Amino acid sequence: MATSNKRTSSPPRVRNPEATKRRVLESAKREFARHGLAGARIDAIAERAKSNKQMIYHYFSNKAGLYLAALEEAYSDIRKSERALELEHLEPAEALKTMVRFTWDYYVKHPEFLALVNNENLHKAKHLKRSRVFGEMHSVFRARLSEILKRGVRQRVFRQGVDADQLNLTIAAIGYYYLTNRYTNSMIYETNLVTPDALEKRLAFNLDTIMRMVMRGKG
Repeated sequence: MATSNKRTSSPPRVRNPEATKRRVLESAKREFARHGLAGARIDAIAERAKSNKQMIYHYFSNKAGLYLAALEEAYSDIRKSERALELEHLEPAEALKTMVRFTWDYYVKHPEFLALVNNENLHKAKHLKRSRVFGEMHSVFRARLSEILKRGVRQRVFRQGVDADQLNLTIAAIGYYYLTNRYTNSMIYETNLVTPDALEKRLAFNLDTIMRMVMRGKG
């Protein structure tokens, strides 16, 4: 019986643009966080994303366009994770504590986010000023804490007059500064500020600080 020499053809490769964009953005966030806009290399991003430069330029036009998309994606990721907390279903004090814990844990687990934020601040946010979605995603974020504070005042557990935007800034600042300056401050205070015990101690201090700012006094 004769054997056939006919080769079985492989099924055509299906292109998935969304999956490709996702890989490119994940790769870009790491590259830009590590090297900044000027030092980042499109070749390195393409290699890590298993894509090519031509495809990246097709999707994002140029390096600056990819950088802006990576920034938007980084901010979108943290805002999506916040929404998943469903803070509206928690009592005000627990909702605020959950938000403080989440912010701290997110910063600890995503150092690339802090690096990207820091890098864009060095550029005075000139790239984010071109974003069409940045303002919208943060209007929801700002309203979320404002509503928690209002609920707490109505339930007489929070004091009146706490500015939601200032509180948001403080929650971010007490985590951001600690982690972005961990190396120099570890030298100043002669201790490793990012051991598990040190991080837990700092989180406890952050929670105590924020809750003291907003809780209604007795009497």
